[in-house]
Amino acid sequence: MKEIVMPGDLLFDKPVRQENTFVENGKTYATVMGLFEREKGAVVSLEGAWSPRIGDIVVGIVTGSKNSVYEIELSFFGRAILIGSKYDRQTYKIGDVVESEVKDIENRKTLILWRPRVLYGGTILEVKPTKIPRIIGKNDTMVQQISALTKTTIVVGNNGIIWLKGGNIGLATTAIRTIEDEAHTSGLTERIKQMLETNATK
Repeated sequence: MKEIVMPGDLLFDKPVRQENTFVENGKTYATVMGLFEREKGAVVSLEGAWSPRIGDIVVGIVTGSKNSVYEIELSFFGRAILIGSKYDRQTYKIGDVVESEVKDIENRKTLILWRPRVLYGGTILEVKPTKIPRIIGKNDTMVQQISALTKTTIVVGNNGIIWLKGGNIGLATTAIRTIEDEAHTSGLTERIKQMLETNATK
């Protein structure tokens, strides 16, 4: 079973020389945020890993439920739970796509979510979480531009999952992938606008 580990997390009570680890006082610790497979003693770095903060908006998929506690898959992070309440009459099915907010973080590995909203229909797209700020743009300008010119409803999760519905989803997806690939370049907002305007009428 794979576990999410953070820099400085204890992996072994003995020295084990592996990539993405360091040994101190005879014990082995992680040097990166990554996936730890205990059986193999290996830590795989999560490129573009997301460091969640309280208040972050996420998009996830319901993967399990028990006694009004729902497990949500967040792709680049891992475990999150959504706890139902007597005030929340909504029930969730496995496979539902849900937008929600990070309420708390337990032991740096489990997110507690609240204020959920089911996103019906549509499709989801996974991108590197480090590219999300560029996809959103300053004051939401980039994502609003894509939505307006493709007539697609877009919900962006800080965890790297984006939900799209309606309009020209193909063109919206192309724009998002272009931003992901060229996030480091200048003049990107104008190039995306020109691309959308050129192809929106085709």
